[in-house]
Amino acid sequence: MSALDKAIKAAGSARKLSLALGVTSMSVSHWKNRDCGVVPPNHILPIFNMTGVTPHELRPDLYPNPTDGLPKQEP
Repeated sequence: MSALDKAIKAAGSARKLSLALGVTSMSVSHWKNRDCGVVPPNHILPIFNMTGVTPHELRPDLYPNPTDGLPKQEP
């Protein structure tokens, strides 16, 4: 399962994910199919905040370390 598939499942459906992001469901479909699961950079953190799928999972090319893009942990 791709990270985008995981995010879609966590959101409940591709339509619900698209509505929460303020994009068309066709956009999410394009990311999944035409773009091979590559999510545009401006949607990475909103998807993480909504679904818990990490930025590293969604775009390891932009967030190479597993903790990149995650909120700082308080000691």
